[in-house]
Amino acid sequence: MERTLSSQSSEHAGAGTRSGVWLIALGAALWGVDPLFRILLLKFFTSSQIVLLEHVLLMVYSVPVLWIYRKTLKGLTWKHIAALLFISWGGSAIATIMFTSAFAHGNLNGVLLLQKLQPLFAILMARWILKELLPGRFFIVVIMALAGTYLLTFGASFPFDGASSFGVAGGLLSIGAAALWGGSTVMGRLLLDKMPFETVTALRFLLALPLLLATTWVNGDSWHWPAQTGDWFAVSVNLLLQAFLPGLLSLLLYYRGLSGTKASYATLAELFFPAVGVLVNWVVFHQGITFAQIVGFVLIWFMLFYLSRQQDGKSVASAAVQVN
Repeated sequence: MERTLSSQSSEHAGAGTRSGVWLIALGAALWGVDPLFRILLLKFFTSSQIVLLEHVLLMVYSVPVLWIYRKTLKGLTWKHIAALLFISWGGSAIATIMFTSAFAHGNLNGVLLLQKLQPLFAILMARWILKELLPGRFFIVVIMALAGTYLLTFGASFPFDGASSFGVAGGLLSIGAAALWGGSTVMGRLLLDKMPFETVTALRFLLALPLLLATTWVNGDSWHWPAQTGDWFAVSVNLLLQAFLPGLLSLLLYYRGLSGTKASYATLAELFFPAVGVLVNWVVFHQGITFAQIVGFVLIWFMLFYLSRQQDGKSVASAAVQVN
């Protein structure tokens, strides 16, 4: 009887986490379609205005969800409050503004390259804050993930045309965004031990609003709403899609997967978004795919498969120990 219970519990635990890495990858894939909507919006609004409008729209989701799950907010410690402020102010507001602003101070390749530092920040913070133990071959997987992401983004070429093409300001902004997003992965994992993923997602959006309002007001940039009916319709559709696809849906998938996945594993699964970026460039902008990018795509997929198997093995072993 004990063996049967152990086997059933192991299968249940494995099934619960088997999809975790892939849900995170799917959420990250939706981030890859972000430029399709954001490029048009930047013709009319500043980066802080766009992020503010997104979060205002997402109140449609956040307010009802927080009312439904209001009981889960009881008993929050200062540690949980600090984590909430980190993911909402840092990850949802400041990092997005910094990432968008970095493009104005340096070249696109440089900004994207420095974003590959995000897993390193997350892994270090997961080890420090969550006390996560890393398997012996984990850093080989890290190197594989970073190499695959590099090849997907830049192919076999060196990303810089020259040292002067990427300013100090652009570099600092990009690194800052990578650190905040990496830290948000760790803080999100911490919060998911206290509350459901729906609540974490809603609080991330809602708590960012005061900071975004203050930032937009301090910047003092005037609002340039579209004058033509066609432009107004296009901007409205893009804003809605931006808010609810790479905004809401991606984070719901992401936090659902993160609830059963190590933060150090999750941050590598997030690197799946360049694969979608390459696919979007190929389908929408008719940019060819090189052999180096195909190799990078294979490396990313192999890394995700390896991580999902690692999660499986640890979950089965943990469930067997708990039952016995």
